[in-house]
Order: sequence, then structure tokens, then C-alpha cells
Amino acid sequence: MFAGLGALLGAVIGSFIATLVIRWPQNKSVITGRSACDHCAAPVHPRDLFPIFSFVALGGKCRSCRGPIQRDHVIIEVISALVGAVAIGLKPDSEGLAGAAFGWTLIALAALDLKYFWLPDKLTAMLALGGIVTGLAGVDPSLSDRLWGGFAGFLSLFLISVLYRLIRKRDGLGGGDPKLLGAIGLWLGWQVLPGIVLGASVIGLLWGAVGMLRGRLLDSKARIPLGTLLVIAAMCAWTCQHTQLFRPT
Repeated sequence: MFAGLGALLGAVIGSFIATLVIRWPQNKSVITGRSACDHCAAPVHPRDLFPIFSFVALGGKCRSCRGPIQRDHVIIEVISALVGAVAIGLKPDSEGLAGAAFGWTLIALAALDLKYFWLPDKLTAMLALGGIVTGLAGVDPSLSDRLWGGFAGFLSLFLISVLYRLIRKRDGLGGGDPKLLGAIGLWLGWQVLPGIVLGASVIGLLWGAVGMLRGRLLDSKARIPLGTLLVIAAMCAWTCQHTQLFRPT
């Protein structure tokens, strides 16, 4: 029951996240303005605003012009519903709700980094603040572990980016990646950071391998959204923490 409620809430939140991901880079308001078709600009009828269900019922097309609806909407809604189901299903209390909020914020960051290679400082700061607030509220891990995690997460990637720039004479990491790992550390503590970086690295290698198999050879200047990879690894780490697969001591 709690997993179902979490999935329902996640789908609703996911609809907002999808709107944010689409509108924010275009400097459009996320709060104001009615939902409209991306092709004919016709306002979306309230009956077509049900997350996931409306997309399926309409066959992924606008009711007015039959133009395709951006798949970003349904993909983000499904992932957000899954995050809500897992977090609140595992922890049907304030800790689970906090974990869901952690995951939903990460989804927004991952989507923006995947599409635009952009990790907005405002969103990362909100994630970091949430980690501190939940730590002050007594949610595991302890506040001291979280603060060390924030410090170590930021500093580790920041130093790597500086060394890379000195050696290769060009940027190897985006400026938002160290901030994101620091914010993740403020949620999960310092103990899991090596595993998150390792996990993100493995996913990145698989990403490159799949690209090569599909004929998309990666050169030395190819860009991979590290923030998105860190998000995937962080969400796996949170799940492991709360299923007793890993608990920092």
C-alpha cells in the first residue's frame, strides 16, 4: 500500500520535474502558464494531465494536432514513480519521504545533465540544504558523517578537475560535478562516496562500450554526463543502505 502511494505521489512529482527540465533551459516559467502542446500550442485539457495514464491513453500524441508528445514527460514520470515506490515502500515514514525527495531532486539534475550538460547551482544547493536539514532532524547517517561527506565529495572531484586541467591544459570535468558529489555526500555520508565514484565510473565505461558497439566511436574529446552517472550510483547506494545491503558503521 505504501509503495503504491509512493508511486502515485512520484508520478505527480515527476510531471512537475519533466516540466522543469523542458522549460527551465528555455527561460520559461515552471510555475505559471498552462500546459500546452509543443507543436500547435493548444492548451492541454485537464483530462489529459494525468501522469503516465494520459500519455498511454493518447498514444503519445496531442489530442488536437496529433503531434508527438515529448517522451521526456512519461520517462521522467515513470522513473519518479519508481523512486517514490521504492523509497516510501522501504521506509513508510519521514525517512522514506526524505529519501524520495532526495531521489526526485536527483532525477531533475540527471535529466538536465543528460540533455544539456547542465547542473544548475540552485538545484544542487537545494539538494545540499536538504541533506543538512535531514541530518539535523536525526535521520541516518549522522550529521558529522554527512558534513564530512559533503567536504570529501566536493574536494575529491575538485582536485581531480584541477590536476586534469594542469596536465591536459583543458577542462576534464564540469564545474557542477564536484558540487553534486558534495551534495550527495551531505545525504549519504562519506563512507559510500568511493563506491559511488566507482559505480559511476563503471557505468561510464559501459556507456562508452555501448556507444562503440553502436558505431559511435568516442574520441578523447567526447562528453559523457558524469552528473547523470553519479545520480544513478547515488540512488543505488541509498537503496542499498535502506535494504541492509550496506549500512555505514
